[in-house]
Amino acid sequence: MPFPSPPRIPPGPRRRSLFASAAGAALLAGCSTGTDSSGGTGGSPSAVQRVRTRAARDSGDLVASYDAAIAAFPALEARLAPLRAETARHAKAFGAGAAAGPSPAASTTAGNAPATGSPTPSPSASGAPTEKATLTQLASAERTLADRRTAALVDMPGELARLLASVAAAGAAHTYLLTEAAR
Repeated sequence: MPFPSPPRIPPGPRRRSLFASAAGAALLAGCSTGTDSSGGTGGSPSAVQRVRTRAARDSGDLVASYDAAIAAFPALEARLAPLRAETARHAKAFGAGAAAGPSPAASTTAGNAPATGSPTPSPSASGAPTEKATLTQLASAERTLADRRTAALVDMPGELARLLASVAAAGAAHTYLLTEAAR
C-alpha cells in the first residue's frame, strides 16, 4: 500500500519562518548595551534623529497607502483597518504627529505620495485597479519597509533598535496577512 501524498503547501512565507524571523529580530534588538539618556551609546544623536524621522515619515506614507486602498476598495476596509491603525501607531511611536491621524480620508485628500509604495492601486489588464493588485502592492511596501528597518536597527542604540525590531516584525506579519488576503 503506497503512502498518501503530502498535502499541498501554499507558496509564500510560512508561519514558523515568520515567527522565527520576528523572534530573531527581537533577540538582536535585546542585545543592546546602551545606558545614556539618548537611549544608548551607539549612533550619533543626529543619526538617531534621522532614522527616527525617516521611520515616522515611512510609516505615515504607508498609512496614506492604506487610506488610498480603502478609498479605492471600501469592501477591504474591514480587512485593512486594523493594519492601518497599527501602522498609524508605529508612526506615532517614531514621533510623527499628523501622519498618524485617525481619518482615512484626510491623508488621501492631502495628496501625499508614499515613499514605500504607491497610494493608487495598479490597474489590471482592463485598466481598472483590482483588489488583489492593491493588496499585493501593500504587502510589497510592508516587506520593503520591514527589511529596511531590520537593516537599520543594527547601527542604532538600544531603545530605538528595539522599536525598529518590533515594528519590523509587525511589518513582516502585515506582509504575511496581506499576502494571504491577496490569494
